[in-house]
Amino acid sequence: MKVLVTGAAGFIGFHLSQALLARGDTVVGLDNLNDYYDVSLKEARLARLQPSDAFEFHRLDVADRPGMEALFQSHQFDRVIHLAAQAGVRYSIDNPHVYVQANLVGFLNILEGCRHQQVPHLTYASSSSVYGANEAQPFSEQHNVDHPVSLYAASKKSNELMAHTYSSLYNIPTTGLRFFTVYGPWGRPDMAPFKFTRNILAGQPIDLYNNGDMVRDFTYIDDIIEGVIRASDHIAEPDPDWTGQKPRPDTSYAPYRLYNIGNNQPVHLLDFVEAIEQAAGRKATRNLMPMQDGDVPSTYADVSALESAVGFKPTTPIQTGVDRFVEWYREYYEI
Repeated sequence: MKVLVTGAAGFIGFHLSQALLARGDTVVGLDNLNDYYDVSLKEARLARLQPSDAFEFHRLDVADRPGMEALFQSHQFDRVIHLAAQAGVRYSIDNPHVYVQANLVGFLNILEGCRHQQVPHLTYASSSSVYGANEAQPFSEQHNVDHPVSLYAASKKSNELMAHTYSSLYNIPTTGLRFFTVYGPWGRPDMAPFKFTRNILAGQPIDLYNNGDMVRDFTYIDDIIEGVIRASDHIAEPDPDWTGQKPRPDTSYAPYRLYNIGNNQPVHLLDFVEAIEQAAGRKATRNLMPMQDGDVPSTYADVSALESAVGFKPTTPIQTGVDRFVEWYREYYEI
């Protein structure tokens, strides 16, 4: 198949592109290579993809309407997997406008491209952050998610609503994937696993928010990629049992689906730090901090819907995933 992967120089997009190429697909990768974090890391990821004759890269912003229209007009995609976005909960508090451009305007351009080129299936990244103020756990796709606590979360919830609109109006199959705290080799420097590893190896203190009393459903990158590919291959269909009398939020009369992808085994933050300490062979100096605005104390994914639909759920143990990440980090940064 010919697959458009947006955010191809990003953490998840890079790994996804590698996996698609490995199974014989043609990948058209798109990324704007912005400086939200170290551009050289994005370029290093791309450098591992570009030797493939089946990989075509476009430096393009999804919010660039003429550029996106031209891209869709010049290709006939069998699948679109949309991962490009302005990420980060805390960054959205200081820089809200970029989230509207990247995550709302950009997503509209993706939907319009899929509409006009009649793309058979759009799979897109949502986020566990949509659960916001919810406290009932594990988080289920059938829960109400109308109380986001960051603009980033609101933008991802908006993507789900926009996707449903296009599925309903234009019969475009769409599948949204709510990712839970993804980590692993080639990970993002703005995320806790990367920050903790960097500081522990450098002998610098790590910041633990809410005094370290946090729980996350850390999910290893290989599990995320397996889930994304299976979901993309499994084209969304209307739910014959859906009714407007008791509307389920995760399915529809339209070809629309939402799935969690999480490890389904939440880990206390201090235990995650200990796993990094063990892999690094060094102890962390811990700087206890108050809770940050826009953050939540706990995440925990119910992945039964994903498992039922595509026959897969994440299984990589935390220590295994952490060992692989720390090994990559040492090799990449020559430590």
